[in-house]
Amino acid sequence: MELGRLEYLQALVTEFQVTDSAEAKEQVLANLANFAYDPKNYEYLRQLQVLDLFLDMLTEDNETLVEFAMGGLCNLCLDKTNKDYILEANGVEPIINCLSSSNEETVMSAVTMLMYLTTTQSRPQTTALPVVECMLRFSLSANRRLSNLATVFLEDYCTPQQVEEARNLREHTALGIPLPKD
Repeated sequence: MELGRLEYLQALVTEFQVTDSAEAKEQVLANLANFAYDPKNYEYLRQLQVLDLFLDMLTEDNETLVEFAMGGLCNLCLDKTNKDYILEANGVEPIINCLSSSNEETVMSAVTMLMYLTTTQSRPQTTALPVVECMLRFSLSANRRLSNLATVFLEDYCTPQQVEEARNLREHTALGIPLPKD
């Protein structure tokens, strides 16, 4: 008998929770992130608290787990209910912290997530001065994907005053956020 969608996703979550293998955890998290692409799975993933699982993984030392969790959240936050949940769960701060990742995909997803999560209420956090300064630095990156994405963030989500203030900083506030690698 074929497992239903909910039962299959539940089996993945259970496997993630019980396995001690880092490789198995990575594979399961990658699968959950892929299922997060499909809006048909949103309700099931909420029910199984996968958003919390993804948010929890953002602070892991394992860069692969962070990358897959960030990708899963990026897929889920297109849905208003999921977006609101991430904002209410204080998800912006760990996402901002992922801007300092050495993993390019994690950084790209973090920038994208900040765009998706920007609302009237969250704007003070998503476009805080350290974030704007970081985006200015990313916009100068030799990596065209990162440079273009950061430029869109600066042009579409920040005021000219915010950008100017970040440009004129004497003391840098984006501590811990390394310059992009060429």
